[in-house]
Amino acid sequence: MNSSHASRAHRWLSTTSANASEEPECVLQAEFQYSLFTSIYTTVFVLGLLENGVVVYFLACRVMNTPRSYIYLVNLAVVDLLFVSILPFKVHYHLNRNHWVFGDVACRVTGSMFYINIYLSIAFFTCICIDRYVAVLHPFIFIKIKTVHYASVAAILWVMALSITTSLVLGGPLTFNASNATACFENFRADSWTGRMVPYNVCALIFGFAIPFAIILISYPLIAQRISHIPRSARKRKALGTIGLILFICVTCFLPYHLTHLLHFLVRAKVIRNCQVAGLIYKTRRVTLALVSFNCCLNPILYYFTSAGKWWPWQRHFRTRTSKVYAIYDCHGRQKAGRRLQLGWNRFGGL
Repeated sequence: MNSSHASRAHRWLSTTSANASEEPECVLQAEFQYSLFTSIYTTVFVLGLLENGVVVYFLACRVMNTPRSYIYLVNLAVVDLLFVSILPFKVHYHLNRNHWVFGDVACRVTGSMFYINIYLSIAFFTCICIDRYVAVLHPFIFIKIKTVHYASVAAILWVMALSITTSLVLGGPLTFNASNATACFENFRADSWTGRMVPYNVCALIFGFAIPFAIILISYPLIAQRISHIPRSARKRKALGTIGLILFICVTCFLPYHLTHLLHFLVRAKVIRNCQVAGLIYKTRRVTLALVSFNCCLNPILYYFTSAGKWWPWQRHFRTRTSKVYAIYDCHGRQKAGRRLQLGWNRFGGL
């Protein structure tokens, strides 16, 4: 009899201890997100479709004598068009209070394309940055770069992005059923955040954003310093405008999202356990997740700054021709490049 009571008491104490050791799951909610996502995604869909459609049409069909770097611009516009094509599904999802009705495969594809836009946009921004860096600081190397080199870089980036996406799509379901609603590409189980999603999150934060953003931050001040010595001209204004716009897009769209995503990942991985802090991080992340989509509306402005006005048909009447010719001499005083270097910079499109 005593042994029976002792056994029941032991089981009760074990259960009580286990329950006490389990921390309650934080309830993460943001009621404002449904109207926020719907309004922003609808706006981005309309503006992004019109702007990037016009850009692709003129860059691919109407613009003559384009620079070699136009390949990056065309690919950036294609990435943006793919992104806006999935926004109607996202609008429907958030209108239904984060309930996905299109099936798991559609969730995997649309969710992957959402993140392809973010990281391919950053990658092509970095390519434009490196292209300008070489053109300004190493002009002799720049004039040797061929169109095939730009196409090869773009192809490599697409292959890498599609490879990662394929592994993510084929890796298993990305929907999660909870509270009579099916979440898509979010609200994963805790074991997913600490297991399957870890390599994707780490690679995205380090190689998808941190390293490219560092390259942009380091390169552009050097470019701006070199450009500052060039006499005032339209090409100088456009080059500086490109620098300012890319930094603006990165700082306003991509940086806030990745900072909050890192904190959100730490919450899901149980590193941050305070529910009030977790709730604030969740709400902030919903805002930055919506705002990151505005990059595809700002990119067409980048096309204007990156492309010299002479390539656009409606600006041909206003084209002016510079009378200055710059020459570069070697250590023996022989002219190595003059008009040719100016032609190389004109083909570059921003200087």
